[in-house]
Amino acid sequence: MTIQETQPMPSASKLLRIYTDEAAYFGDRKAFEVVAMRAREAGLAGATVLQALIGFGHTPHLHTRHLLDDDQSVVIEIVDAEDKLRSFAASLSDMPDLALITLEAVEILRRPAYVQELRS
Repeated sequence: MTIQETQPMPSASKLLRIYTDEAAYFGDRKAFEVVAMRAREAGLAGATVLQALIGFGHTPHLHTRHLLDDDQSVVIEIVDAEDKLRSFAASLSDMPDLALITLEAVEILRRPAYVQELRS
């Protein structure tokens, strides 16, 4: 599988960022796992879950790595068409432990050839 430059995706492409932490659960699964699973089921282009070294939000609680428990901040990033991302974000309304969700414009400079083939 090689990466090659392709035509940019439509200008409606956006980056969805979902902030949460490792300690957040939805039922018996970690919230970030549920979001990634739902993104796949929704047919989104892909999702990446990133751990932060340290983070804080609307509360003064500082999220850091501890020896015995996982309490790091987590960011889930998804790039796809704006309408698909807005719909997906709305579908997460039943997950109360998700924090900030943002949507921003991105410019796609390149993507794997197989993604272009899938979208053709």
